[in-house]
Amino acid sequence: MAILNSVAEFLPEIVAWRRDIHAHPELGFDIPRTSAFVAERLREFGCDAVATGIGKTGVVGVIKGNGVVSDGNPKVIGLRADMDALPINEATDLPYASKNKGLMHACGHDGHTAMLLGAARYLADTRNFAGTAVMIFQPAEEIGTGAVAMLDDGLMERFGIEHIYGMHNRPGLPVGVFGIRQGPVMAATDSIEISIEGRGGHPGRPHECIDPILVGAQLV
Repeated sequence: MAILNSVAEFLPEIVAWRRDIHAHPELGFDIPRTSAFVAERLREFGCDAVATGIGKTGVVGVIKGNGVVSDGNPKVIGLRADMDALPINEATDLPYASKNKGLMHACGHDGHTAMLLGAARYLADTRNFAGTAVMIFQPAEEIGTGAVAMLDDGLMERFGIEHIYGMHNRPGLPVGVFGIRQGPVMAATDSIEISIEGRGGHPGRPHECIDPILVGAQLV
């Protein structure tokens, strides 16, 4: 896949950002260093606005395009990445391995954050689009509550976001290949609760009973 020359020029910086974040993983909402790192980069890029503390430790950068909207109704598009790590000990000898014992970026959020920072820099440098791009850096994805916290803090209304786009790394896909599908994909984490009601009886007449353990085993 061809990489835009203007992006390729600062690709080493994107790699450095990712390795810095990888070496300093943080968990859930408790990500002060990562949030500060992201906010500092966004300010360096010249974003029109940088907001912190959305959804506790979420960060948002706003970039306005220079393009002219033909219908007079500029679009506001959100681009989203997650920032939190996992409670896993890193067992690698990489020079940028985790420095925080018991924590590791094992799900690629370091890469997601670095990629969105790269996109933010490119968009802030060029502004070759109409409307507004909102860079959304979310905490606590691994525990399934970070997005809700940002929404509860008025993310959509505050920035007037109409659509949000995100992506996730997929080890195993060849470099330069993207996997997409129409409709929802990996849209949520959720849980279900199933109650099984049995009926007691004599072990010598199991056919007159309803054994919840047997029902549970069949259900699984």
